[in-house]
Order: sequence, then structure tokens, then C-alpha cells
Amino acid sequence: MITNLNEKECVHLLADNYIGQLAYIYKGRPFIVPITYYFDKKSSIVGYSYEGHKTRAMRENNKVSLQVSEIKNVDHWNSVLAHGVYEEVSGSEAKKYLHEFTSGIRDLTSRKENRNLRSISEFSSKIDTNNLPVIFKITVDEITGKRRIV
Repeated sequence: MITNLNEKECVHLLADNYIGQLAYIYKGRPFIVPITYYFDKKSSIVGYSYEGHKTRAMRENNKVSLQVSEIKNVDHWNSVLAHGVYEEVSGSEAKKYLHEFTSGIRDLTSRKENRNLRSISEFSSKIDTNNLPVIFKITVDEITGKRRIV
């Protein structure tokens, strides 16, 4: 049977993971890409990227979604869809968010995967020492979820 997750369950699923599918619109077409993210358990999803297709698209249309799933098998899964508004952060605010992002991912991987990561490069392949990353937050304005348990 498929049922709805309540808000608390949605927040827990989003906060208890760090890889999701980011959806955005570019030139009238939908795109979905995997990202590493951190959810602050309140209302913000934090991530980073480098200049490119995704950042240009989200600057143009800042309405985005993040989908996260936990799938054990076809009869047992949970899925959350968070809709929100993309916003880039800079300066000391960006440093604060990047610190939250890194600390949050370290805590999750330590607790869930028994891994002790020392640096961001150990969980993200997007390290570009020649360019500064674009730090962003997505302020969540709607969150829904589904569950299937047979």
C-alpha cells in the first residue's frame, strides 16, 4: 500500500540523507541531476556547484525541487519531494553554509556509513582548485512524501 508521509517523516528522510536529484528548468525544459546536499532540518537545503549549465539555469528560474528516496526493494520505499527557491550566498555567509554542509555530511557518513571523512573531496567529486565554488541554499516552501510498504 502507498501512503503519504507526514511532515515530520518528510523532514527526517530529507535530513537523514545527502544525495538527491535536483530538478530545474532551463530554456523551457526540465533537467534532473544528482547532487550532494545538506538539509538543516529547518527550511534550507545547502549545496555547491561550479559555474555551468545548472547555475545559469537556476539563476534564470530559481524555482527548483529536490527528490530524495530510500529504496529497499519494489515493495518497501520512501520518497520525498521538496520544492523551493534557489539563492546563491557569498562572503562570510557562504563560508558559514559551506561549513554547515561539510560538517553535516561528515556527521551523516559517520553515523550511517561508519566512515570518518576528513575533507570535502572524500565525498564530492566536484573539487576544482582553479575556480571558486558557487555556494547556494534552497529555501523549502513545500515538502511532500510517499511510502510503500507491503
